[in-house]
Amino acid sequence: MAASSSFTKSLFVGLWNVLNFSRKLFFNVIFIGLLIIIIISISNSGDDEIKVPKGGAFVLKLNGALVIEKQHSDPFDEFASEAFGGNDMPREILVRNVVKALENAKQDKRIAALVLDLGRFSGGGLDKLRTVADAIEDFKTSEKPVIAMGDYYSQSQYYLAAHADKVYLNPEGGMLFDGYSRNRMYYKDAIEKLKVKTHVFKVGTFKSAIEPYLRNDMSDAAKEANEAWLSAYWTQYKTDVATARGIEMTDFDETVANFMPKFEAANGDLALYALQNGWVDELKTREAMRQEMFALVGESENGKGYKGITYDRYMKVINRPFPKKTKGDAIAVVVAKGTILDGTQSAGTIGGDSTSRLLRKARLDDNVKAVVLHVDSPGGSAFASEIIRQEVEELQLAGKPVVALMGTYAASGGYWISASADKIIASPSTITGSIGIFGMLMTYEESLAYLGVYTDGVQTTEFGYTSPSKTLPDSLGNLIQRSIERGYEKFITLVADNRNMTLEQVDSIAQGRVWIGSTALELGLVDQLGTMKEALAAAAELAELDNYEVTYIQRTLSPKELFIQELLNNTAVWLVETQIQQSTSPLIGMIRSVVRDIDGITRLNDPKATYALCLECKL
Repeated sequence: MAASSSFTKSLFVGLWNVLNFSRKLFFNVIFIGLLIIIIISISNSGDDEIKVPKGGAFVLKLNGALVIEKQHSDPFDEFASEAFGGNDMPREILVRNVVKALENAKQDKRIAALVLDLGRFSGGGLDKLRTVADAIEDFKTSEKPVIAMGDYYSQSQYYLAAHADKVYLNPEGGMLFDGYSRNRMYYKDAIEKLKVKTHVFKVGTFKSAIEPYLRNDMSDAAKEANEAWLSAYWTQYKTDVATARGIEMTDFDETVANFMPKFEAANGDLALYALQNGWVDELKTREAMRQEMFALVGESENGKGYKGITYDRYMKVINRPFPKKTKGDAIAVVVAKGTILDGTQSAGTIGGDSTSRLLRKARLDDNVKAVVLHVDSPGGSAFASEIIRQEVEELQLAGKPVVALMGTYAASGGYWISASADKIIASPSTITGSIGIFGMLMTYEESLAYLGVYTDGVQTTEFGYTSPSKTLPDSLGNLIQRSIERGYEKFITLVADNRNMTLEQVDSIAQGRVWIGSTALELGLVDQLGTMKEALAAAAELAELDNYEVTYIQRTLSPKELFIQELLNNTAVWLVETQIQQSTSPLIGMIRSVVRDIDGITRLNDPKATYALCLECKL
């Protein structure tokens, strides 16, 4: 028996040693391979020096979505993307980098024209689109022509294209405005069929973030609130585009009845409809567009296209290999993007600890005289939001004014972390407000009972509810509800104290209701409408600075990450996606929506399960 046991043990030990050796060998081979590629890349770097062709075009080819902060990605993933042809994967593009590129191209005497190639551009909030559009308009002051070329234009793509001097469309292409909508999936019946019990605790008539788990349709209150801000959002889009193109607001066909006569007049041709309606200037094939560019800027050295340089390559030319250190007075920019969660979170998500750490870093830097907190968040953990807000107050106590700049979203927790700022600046299209609190617990005692599984035990106090497999006692539910009510009182008191309003005034515009930036200004929730330019100017005025540098306080990368990033000089972040994520199937899209909804709830980690979150305000 003993001999058999010893043999079995030796067998498993031997197998483990073989597996462990194989694992180490596998990763060592990969490492050596990557090292060889790196060495080859370095040795050939001189042969691949990027040059800006004299008299060429700057091709603003945006492959991805505009963001104020990229999601964290492993630099080795980025390397694999570069090395193995992953550059066509959808990416995130920093707004400030696009603006920087346009500002440089405006002054660059080698650049003779700007081409907007937006075929793979997936958009961004109106605030981000407006910032890039303003940079395009500024570029036009150089009197260099701006040309937009495309086979099709989505609504977001056309927002930028409308600012070109000439907008060309493929004769077999088209474009159609579909406005903005807010649709969600509702799971009440599905949850009941699974015998899951949902316990909701909330304050706020319009706090509809948890409606999908309680209803099978959108409530009248949620419809009212959504219709209000969506209509305002759509009006801003139309106004901006109409101004850029010099057309009438009535040219936007919002009903089939208005659209069809024009469509029939164009013989059912979407491209001709766009031309006749004034959306584009000319219909041109791809080759005709190429020939026009040949005439404007000439042929490239390899003879395969017109002379020019793309956005990605131009960024590698103008970017410093290593960012310069701040020497004089500076205004620090701290980005708070994503859902607010407790603890330390990676870039693209706001962590109560990690974002506070960035603010603390700005506070302890003697060169930093003021801070711009750039918020792009629908909220999240109430506790984490408060931790971040407290750090904002510490900055102010240190004599460093804080300006909150609201991006696409600054709602619920996003407003919470902004409320104490010395000045709040929003985009006209910012989705903000949603001042309300909710908590939600799901218990599975009935689901488990259906399977014949039960939970039982003893406890020393009445507060010993520790498992979602047990029924939530009414007494504990009442306790949680009271805690939620206290959280709401704290929220509106916080707003009232910082906005010089009464509790009654705040309560009347709170209740979880969402407001657009321009309306928020009228209500007193923000101080001014503007962009990063106005936020920096406000911070400089508050800090009494005439001359200053702008520095971004970001998560410190490890030496490994820095080495890989700088070696590749890669400003793009490749988000690794599965086949299901890449699929364009409508069914897969619906499955993705369900997964996002569930993940959005399950990721929330407030220690008291109390949330200031506006799920319903996302486009």
